[in-house]
Amino acid sequence: MLNLFHRFPVATGNPIHRKRDYFIAAFTFFCVGVSLVIDAHGTLLLQNVLGVIAWIFLIGLLRGENREIRMQVVIAVAFATAGEHFASIYMGGYTYRLENVPLYVPPGHGMVYLTAVALARSGFFLQHARKIATFVVIACGLWSAWGISGLPEHGDQVGAILYVVFLIYLFKGRSPMVYLAAFFITTWLELIGTAAGTWQWATLEPIFELTQGNPPSGVSAWYCLVDAVAIGGAPVCLKALSRTNGLVKWFKSSINLKVILSKK
Repeated sequence: MLNLFHRFPVATGNPIHRKRDYFIAAFTFFCVGVSLVIDAHGTLLLQNVLGVIAWIFLIGLLRGENREIRMQVVIAVAFATAGEHFASIYMGGYTYRLENVPLYVPPGHGMVYLTAVALARSGFFLQHARKIATFVVIACGLWSAWGISGLPEHGDQVGAILYVVFLIYLFKGRSPMVYLAAFFITTWLELIGTAAGTWQWATLEPIFELTQGNPPSGVSAWYCLVDAVAIGGAPVCLKALSRTNGLVKWFKSSINLKVILSKK
């Protein structure tokens, strides 16, 4: 069993507990809970107001992060937003209360991703990584098993499949600590969002018509996909951006040189 969790760090010495990491996590957990409950009974105008506030919060939180984390958040927001429109609006896998993608959802994904990163690097997670991983694997496993046991009124075949995918991310993915941390914030927002009625998952998923819970038990796997794309895409985008900046500087210097020579 211990060998199974070898990818998660073992506590050595005294890990650094940065207040910033815990603040990001606590702040996002609070904002998610409050905004989803408010939106459950709000108007489109209120959704838009929540969206503006969420963007302000996200930009504020990113001020203390480095270029790589900022780029990861940008990619996570872009990829998740495209995914929301595809999975919800086009496929109908789940539906928001007003049958749209609320304006606060894109920045919300950014805050959720940043929270996963903050928790993953926090002293508490680094100190208790293997215990936390064991808890998550067992808890999510029991949830998934219950969904296909025949005990609930409606089954959750999709949740069981996503749970397997989630395990692959945990034990084979490039950033297991981020995926581990993502479980907590994503499970929190899914349980609150569905309980409040802010969105609802379809009884049958639209492709193979498998049963799925509201929410599916392994729903964290979808968020892990966003995380994986953000982590993998950031170095590529930063490298491309650096090359672009280099070309721009070279072009400007060439223009200036031509101007100087023409004056002579």
